[in-house]
This record gives sequence, structure tokens and C-alpha cells, in this order.
Amino acid sequence: MSEPRTNDRIRVSEVRLVGPSGEQVGVVPIDTALRLAAEADLDLVEVAPNSKPPVAKIMDFGKYKYEAAQKAKEARRNQANTVLKEVRFRLKIDKHDYETKLKRAIGFLSQGDKVKAMILFRGREQSRPEQGVRLLQQFAEDIVEYGTVESNPRIDGRNMVMVIAPVKNKSEAKAEQNARRAEEKANRRADKPSQSAD
Repeated sequence: MSEPRTNDRIRVSEVRLVGPSGEQVGVVPIDTALRLAAEADLDLVEVAPNSKPPVAKIMDFGKYKYEAAQKAKEARRNQANTVLKEVRFRLKIDKHDYETKLKRAIGFLSQGDKVKAMILFRGREQSRPEQGVRLLQQFAEDIVEYGTVESNPRIDGRNMVMVIAPVKNKSEAKAEQNARRAEEKANRRADKPSQSAD
């Protein structure tokens, strides 16, 4: 995005002027607008160059640019990219291994990431896809409160794949995580003085 024109770079005969507090001054010659901006020790910034006449506002342009950069930075920081995490199973999986993979998948989903559950078939196992479907359906039932099935089990070469989408989106999960951290920090601070008093 190109920067708006300021002060002497505004090349029009008159502008619709907005004062430093947001008040409407009206349509004034450019010389008057520049003089008012100089008297207020601020800049004249063209905020709507395509309107007739262009709209210019008296403001601190350096501060405006800084605040705009901070907003953009905050927006980028809060922007969340959903990642596809993978959990792999074998058809003959031990109960404990299954529970470990289930916990890992729940962790991914609660952070707002999608989970790709994959069963690797070996040798004769490929002739029993219904067992793979049963295992993945069981998996989907076990994590139903954290995620929903986005794509049903399907054969992909020697594998069977199912994608589960999180119930919470990434930005909600991130906001919750930040709130939890802030709460824990506040609790730690509250605990410190009482410990030193002992």
C-alpha cells in the first residue's frame, strides 16, 4: 500500500479539511489547510485522495504511521495458520499405543490444528480395509468433543486416511492459551508476596 501524500506533496487547489480532533472544517484552499496544520504543529495528510475535493486531515503523521505499523504487526501475530498434523496407526495397535496417539491428536486439535489419522497397511492387511475403517471410526468417536471428521476414511495407496478438523479454530485456541498464561502469571505473582511473608 502506498503512503498517503502529506503537506507540500498534496497538489490540489482545495481540500475538504478535517481538524485534529476529527471535527469537520469544510472545503478550504490548500494554502489555508497547510497554514492551519503548521499552526497546530501537525501534518496535513490526504486521507481520501479520490473524493471530490480530496479529504485531508490535520494529524501527527509520524504517530499515525507508527500506530498503523503496530496494528499490522498485531494482526499478523494473531493471524493463525491451521497446520495439518499427522498421527499414524498400525492395524494391530496395542491399547497403550492407541491411547498415546489419541492424547497427541487431542493436543493438536485443542491447539486448533487439523489431524490426519493414517493407518499403514502391510502385506495381507491390505485385504482387510474394513478393520481400518473400524479403527478410524473408533478414533473419531474418542475425540468427538475436540474435533469433527472432515473427510471420511479413504484408501490412499497402501494407507487409509481420515482428516479431523478441530472444534475451535486456531485463533480461538490461541486466545484461550494466552488468557490461561496471563491467569497463571497473575496467580504466581499473587503467591510470591505471601511466601516471602512467612
